[in-house]
Amino acid sequence: MGDRFLGAFFRFSERGTNFRTEVIAGLTTFMTMAYIIFVNPAILGTEGTELPVAGVFFATCVAAAVACIAMGLVANYPLALASGLGLNAIVAFTLILGLGLSWQEAMAVVVVEGVLVTLLVITNLREAVLNAIPNSLKFAIAVGIGLFIAFIGLKNGGLVVQDPATYLKLGNLTQGPVLLAAFGLIVTLALVARGLRGGILIGILVTGAVGMVFGIVPLPDGIVDFRFDTSTIGGGVLAVPQVLQISLIPVIFALFMTDFFDTMGTMIAVGQEGDLLDEEGRVPEAKRVLLVDSLAATLGGATGASSVTSYIESGSGVAEGGRTGLTSVIVGLLFLLALPFAPLISVFGGSVPVPGPEEGQQIFVSPVTAPALIVVGFLMMTAVRLIPWDRYDEAIPAFLTILTLPLTFNISYGIGFGFISYVLIKLAQGRPRDVHPLLYVAALLFALAFIWPSLQSLLS
Repeated sequence: MGDRFLGAFFRFSERGTNFRTEVIAGLTTFMTMAYIIFVNPAILGTEGTELPVAGVFFATCVAAAVACIAMGLVANYPLALASGLGLNAIVAFTLILGLGLSWQEAMAVVVVEGVLVTLLVITNLREAVLNAIPNSLKFAIAVGIGLFIAFIGLKNGGLVVQDPATYLKLGNLTQGPVLLAAFGLIVTLALVARGLRGGILIGILVTGAVGMVFGIVPLPDGIVDFRFDTSTIGGGVLAVPQVLQISLIPVIFALFMTDFFDTMGTMIAVGQEGDLLDEEGRVPEAKRVLLVDSLAATLGGATGASSVTSYIESGSGVAEGGRTGLTSVIVGLLFLLALPFAPLISVFGGSVPVPGPEEGQQIFVSPVTAPALIVVGFLMMTAVRLIPWDRYDEAIPAFLTILTLPLTFNISYGIGFGFISYVLIKLAQGRPRDVHPLLYVAALLFALAFIWPSLQSLLS
């Protein structure tokens, strides 16, 4: 009875899935993004921010859980959400440590930004911009994000490291955690190549078990811990009146641009991977997806978790067959379960230190989940075949998007390069009408965002 109700509500038959597949997809997505419940407190709790690490941990789990469950029930889309990497760095290092805002005021900036994005969704402007993006750029965004997430996997596994001369080089394969990541990649690729459903999740579990056996991954300190810190809840809402000032407009705009386009790129990439886009390359009921995402940003600021946004790691669950919102609901429930089971979660989603490439340097790697990200990157790369490479006006902007998105380590920057180059090439061809008016606006906003630091230095 319960399975039939869930099947009807989430439309299993329509999307070619079932309860078991959705649960596996949810587990897989959660395992590949569980690192955020440890990384977010580490970033926001940096010395000097005055944010309590335990409080941020609680807020991170709760905000992600609410957002994921809402995405599943309201939008029926397999997109998981949590505090955004990069966005949390802006809060910690730019707003608090750089501009001297209190953590409450910094979270209030996130709340204001989330409200602005929500207003654009309600007025249909955000969805209109999404639909104005040509298919070639939509596919390029998916491919670029695939490379991006694969690069993150290589970095998180210690398989590539920084080098002062060549920027990047091969990691030290004599280190246990790096070897474990390489082992996990081989196992996961083998499982996926054999077409085994749940291969990515099984790869994570096998890699974690092997890591514990050889002492590379630490054993959990305990099973459960019910000591919750709720001190960050509500702080950002109370401080909103204090941040409504002209001097903070550039920072709010920077957060706005990142949140606005990161989600759009992620939503398109996940939809492409799951074959959820319509014939015109659009996400069905995109407004619901965007509304949940924008409200989640506000929720993140209100709880003290930083801006909550859609996660590209959702692609790992989609790669396992997740096609409905039940995948997201499962992820949300697992975030709630993670609250007392933090010691166990840290074994799989946590990081371990290894010596860095320079003397005296130490870096942190996540050898258990890194292989899954690399494999997901490969699966998302397959959309490259859909780009019309014989048409330079479509292919060059697509190429620039694919190139700059991972190399700038920023989804929004990659999209910006694609938008600007697409507009300029169409104008150079004398075909301005081929460009949707909203794409002109978006390209102009990106151009302003890119040159804003130079304008600030000239005006100061």
